[in-house]
Amino acid sequence: MQRERGFTLIELVIVLGIILVIAAIAIPSVIGAKIKANETSAIAAIKTIETAQASYETTYPTLGYASSLAELGGPDSCKPAPENACLIDEVLTDGEKSGYVFTVVSNRPARGAATSYVASAAPLSYNRTGARRFCATEKNLVRWDKHTEGSTTPPTPEECAHFLPMR
Repeated sequence: MQRERGFTLIELVIVLGIILVIAAIAIPSVIGAKIKANETSAIAAIKTIETAQASYETTYPTLGYASSLAELGGPDSCKPAPENACLIDEVLTDGEKSGYVFTVVSNRPARGAATSYVASAAPLSYNRTGARRFCATEKNLVRWDKHTEGSTTPPTPEECAHFLPMR
């Protein structure tokens, strides 16, 4: 009697089981690495906004700080103006980058210059694109909040005041 070549059903099931166990161990690690990469990108973006705000205030002293990302950015073929100063890239100007959503709020009165601002970032999807929210003010200090409640809303100026400073 001649034996057929190939694998038995039990051998295939064992190999499939081993592959599933390896995947179950590896996938959370990959997601964790992606979250850390997105958070690092969000911190860098907040620092970019801080630098852009300092440049904006110097360039347009009668306005003070910008009150939106649109005022700091603009399209690729941008000509600097108070409405779009061309200081940040087009992707960040749109308010979403690397799994995070960004906002800028200033205290600009109807007349006069803005003397403060808050740049904020929150994950688009909690525990998938990020796990922490970030913010910074005119004091050039990035702050963070490990919000266990899972918020995906960028922090308000009041919330930012209670966040922990980055070290």
